[in-house]
Amino acid sequence: MSVFDKIPNNVDLSNDPQLQRALEKWLPNFLSWWNEMGPEGFQGYDVYLRTAVSVEPEGWAHFGYVKMPEYRWGIFLNPSKTNATIGFGDGCGHPAYQEVPGEFRNALRRIVVTQGDTEPASVEQQRRLGVTCPSMYDLRNLFQVNVEEGRHLWAMVYILQKYFGRDGREEAEELLQRRSGNTDKPRILGAFNQPCDDWLNFYAFTMFTDRDGKYQLASLAESGFEPLARTCQFMLTEEAHHMFVGESGLERIVKRTAELMKQTKNQGDDEVRALNGIPLSIIQRYINFWYSYSLDLFGGEISSNAADFFSAGLKGRYLEQKKYEDHVISDATYSLTVIENGKLATKEVPLRNALNEVLRGEYVKDCERGLARWNKALEEEGISARLVLPSTRFHRHQGEFANHNFDLGGNLISEEEYEAKAPHWLPGQEDRAYVRELMKPVTDPGKIANWIAPPKSGVGGKPFEFEYVRL
Repeated sequence: MSVFDKIPNNVDLSNDPQLQRALEKWLPNFLSWWNEMGPEGFQGYDVYLRTAVSVEPEGWAHFGYVKMPEYRWGIFLNPSKTNATIGFGDGCGHPAYQEVPGEFRNALRRIVVTQGDTEPASVEQQRRLGVTCPSMYDLRNLFQVNVEEGRHLWAMVYILQKYFGRDGREEAEELLQRRSGNTDKPRILGAFNQPCDDWLNFYAFTMFTDRDGKYQLASLAESGFEPLARTCQFMLTEEAHHMFVGESGLERIVKRTAELMKQTKNQGDDEVRALNGIPLSIIQRYINFWYSYSLDLFGGEISSNAADFFSAGLKGRYLEQKKYEDHVISDATYSLTVIENGKLATKEVPLRNALNEVLRGEYVKDCERGLARWNKALEEEGISARLVLPSTRFHRHQGEFANHNFDLGGNLISEEEYEAKAPHWLPGQEDRAYVRELMKPVTDPGKIANWIAPPKSGVGGKPFEFEYVRL
């Protein structure tokens, strides 16, 4: 069997024997992790999946049946640019890094490890969802997300093993040792240790948390370390599907809830529950939970790490080259809301130190677009209620607003008031138990659970009724 058959790639792996041996040694460990922590109960079934075999438009989206443990995980980088340069920071205009610069080695390794850790974490969070799927179409989409997260793990492991030597090999093994939610060895970032044990959680996760992934990958796609930039550029083509699953999934739940509300007299929560639907109030609380946790993933509003990453040319802004003219920003400042003396105040900080907040702002605008789509579904069904995004200060565990209490509008409140109102703002045990009670599997082709509307179209030109998983 050729190295391409074992590890599909466009990085000329066969001419790098040392790296090839390292990755072939890592492969069985990865498969062992996948069989232990991947989708539970479905490893032996044929699934209609999209597989990348190259980065060209005709090569990255091949559809066909495959058993997930036999999925062709691979290493694909966008083509290298001739005379590539660093696009921002103190070295702007200098030749792009082709090897890890010694003075930035630790920072760059931290970036790659943190990104790499999110990929297997989400697979672990979602591993039991298949047994409660609302339709075969949704089951297939779950598995597509899972295998592509596995491929994204491969992308980061390639960078670690190719460019960080022994340290990289050790970090690659550690990526398979941590576990989502494990008390002793949790995943690095908080959102990736939260339970994702029902499909409302899954859609909110892929809407909000995978969308954070889009913006992190996009900022790394601007990196002056060219191998990382080229890796992330290709990963973004796959990440788009993950966000589609979440955004459209929530839209379909909202639409179905609106349809059920129209069948009732008062359109209240209890009446929707009586029809086995998910009330808008519960959907709103799940939105509040995952949106706020995902905001934390961008880091603190004031960050010396963000400044250092930018000055080193390692991590840029979203669409750095397209959106901005000044790529050095050595003297620019940014106005931030902070807490001083127990009150909200405005503070001017160097723009480089506020780049986490700049990236978070782009993310918020993208989430608002998704919210508008869900509210349009309510409007089209004649329902006057609307969903909202809470303030970016609400329910934060990182940054300026951690360890303070805010209401949904972003107003500072006492701990007592917060504790009293939190059950109305965030999903509680009763909400989660009710949603889990609805999660009954529907696996007949063309059939769907009562609490979600069918999609507008199928996958890869196939109809909704297609047998996406051969059970």
